[in-house]
Amino acid sequence: MIQAALEGRESAVKTAPSVVAGFSDQHLGQLNGHDTPMTAVVGQFDIGDQRARGVLAGAGVLIQMQDTAIEALSGGQKARLAMLVLRLKHPSFYLLDEPTNHSDIEGQEALEEELITQGPSCVLVSHDRTFLRNVCNRFWWINGKNLEEVESPEAFLSRTVEAK
Repeated sequence: MIQAALEGRESAVKTAPSVVAGFSDQHLGQLNGHDTPMTAVVGQFDIGDQRARGVLAGAGVLIQMQDTAIEALSGGQKARLAMLVLRLKHPSFYLLDEPTNHSDIEGQEALEEELITQGPSCVLVSHDRTFLRNVCNRFWWINGKNLEEVESPEAFLSRTVEAK
């Protein structure tokens, strides 16, 4: 519902028109596997080839991989590319579904730092306990059909373990 509202589709959720949204799902669906990292960046942002190569390298997509089909990249490389594309949009609101699934430690730490220092609003879903504890300041638990605010993630993280 949130994503639909942010995309201007019919939704019970309402958003301000000034919100700049950044989406990422756990399957990195915002990336087209037939594109290359270079075309993914240059095709969406007016930053020029030289700067695109520089920001890709800075995000951990080495020069030799920049013209390779995204589908041939490792999970970690795809995750770094997806987060770079999000950052280049300069979002004021992130909607993230399992953003650390494919990230290596360095990529995860970079995302944590960005979310903490940049201070965008963010709704995220994650099973990564450390990431949740480091980044989040409010926690909701979907309990049956109810959305309940809880003091800490421990309330639902411990139940997840018990349920297994």
